[in-house]
Amino acid sequence: MTYPAILTIILTPVVLLGLATVLTWVERRLLGLWQDRHGPDRVGPGGMLQAVADGTKILFKQDWVPPFADRGVFVAAPAIGMMTVLLSFAAIPVTTRAGIAGDMNVGLLFMLGMMGLGVYSVVLAGWSSNSKYALLGGMRAAAQMISYEVFMGLSLLGVVMVAGSFSLRDIVAAQAGLWFIVPQCLGFGVFMLAGIAETHRLPFDLPEGENELGAGFHTEYSGMKFGMFFISEYAGIVLVSCLVTTLYLGGWRGPWLPAGVWFALKTCCVVVFFILLRAGLPRPRYDQLMALGWKVLLPLSLFNVMATGTILMLRASL
Repeated sequence: MTYPAILTIILTPVVLLGLATVLTWVERRLLGLWQDRHGPDRVGPGGMLQAVADGTKILFKQDWVPPFADRGVFVAAPAIGMMTVLLSFAAIPVTTRAGIAGDMNVGLLFMLGMMGLGVYSVVLAGWSSNSKYALLGGMRAAAQMISYEVFMGLSLLGVVMVAGSFSLRDIVAAQAGLWFIVPQCLGFGVFMLAGIAETHRLPFDLPEGENELGAGFHTEYSGMKFGMFFISEYAGIVLVSCLVTTLYLGGWRGPWLPAGVWFALKTCCVVVFFILLRAGLPRPRYDQLMALGWKVLLPLSLFNVMATGTILMLRASL
């Protein structure tokens, strides 16, 4: 392994964790702007050091393990969640050359597999806490994430059929003439909703519904263990935004500006959309969330697959 590759592997988690930390400040400022109030503005210029202050507080907070918890699983659960998110970034192609794992011919399958493993984190956290609220939150999270992974995978079948490859670089290359958000607009809508549910962000944050479950699956967590769950959520937002950019928005493609700049700009726009959803939409009931998936998104994703296949067959026969 070459020295630049080793350096990339070491620096990438540091950069991603730094971005996730800064994103907490960005979210607070955007929500303050959207809701016509002050965001964090006391620590540093414009409150920019608020994320540093929060990180320092969590770092030195008491790292307590409940005496009734399964200690080994309790400690491992947040590490599993963070590991799966960070490993998922390995397959993301930022430019034609930049990327941790290079050109993976099954990059999309690898990312879906890593995102699927993230379910273990919330389930084990809820179970090992030996708390009713945490267990209910873990079960909610498992049902929600497993269900919406089905629709996420089906929504991507149209993209794979059109591009003819599971390689993310090939998918970006196939968008040279037209971004997939246009011909695959239905799949894009399903994927966005599934991505919000996968990251259990508002309005789909039912596993962490403070109204009825306290903090959900991480009710019993404190200190850096809670911080790992917190940062993993924001890293998941960046991950889904990178996927949306790669699969539907042409990846790094764009005029005039460098490829990496285009990728960053598109990803930032999707991240801002994720954040503003929190300020603009109410939280549905849990049964409404599950009904949306199985009664609406599943038929729509299947229809998108059938319509895409039909069009491709008609084109091939002409």
